[in-house]
Amino acid sequence: MKSSRTIKVKIMNIQKELEQLSTGKTDLRFNDVDVIPETIYTIMINEVVPSCIEDDFYGRPDAAYMTTTIPLFRKARIEVSSVQDILNNGIYITNAVKTPKTEYAVSKESIEESLPYLERELALFPNVKVIMLMGDVAKKAFNMISKKATKKNAVPSVSTYKLRNTEILYNGIRILPSYIMTGQNILIEKSKFEMASEDIATMYRLITK
Repeated sequence: MKSSRTIKVKIMNIQKELEQLSTGKTDLRFNDVDVIPETIYTIMINEVVPSCIEDDFYGRPDAAYMTTTIPLFRKARIEVSSVQDILNNGIYITNAVKTPKTEYAVSKESIEESLPYLERELALFPNVKVIMLMGDVAKKAFNMISKKATKKNAVPSVSTYKLRNTEILYNGIRILPSYIMTGQNILIEKSKFEMASEDIATMYRLITK
């Protein structure tokens, strides 16, 4: 008689995991979403959390961040209608900076302040094959993490356009620099929309081949 083994599936709430690191700062925003970490093969890092938490990726169904994200995925020929569909495809989306912007630009200080949480967040997923850096803030944040670990930047300090077809590896993970995926500008700037969707299509090929 064959013995059957029960495989335990651990569902993790990202917000609860990251709150364990929190020092009581009240404006930190973490993704309130339940995920099975082993099923995630890509992490997409966006710029910064929105001022209204419901506009974030895991906010309400018509969240502002999803109004640009879904068209990018569909342009990449990945048929999704919600953030849950994206998760079901093995893709987790987060923000580099966990506090809303107070000025037009994201300061280096706010990136540094959020870095321990982003670093911990990335470490939650053991099977990641690809990390997408959606915009310069994500690129800066990831380079801060890599510099801390290896004393050098993982991503060269040249324009994203020049990096798109470069094979960048960090601890065996493919790093894909791309363009910011939120804000209505991405829908207006057709060339960046095209390139970001092409990068998403490349990512999807890498995790499904």
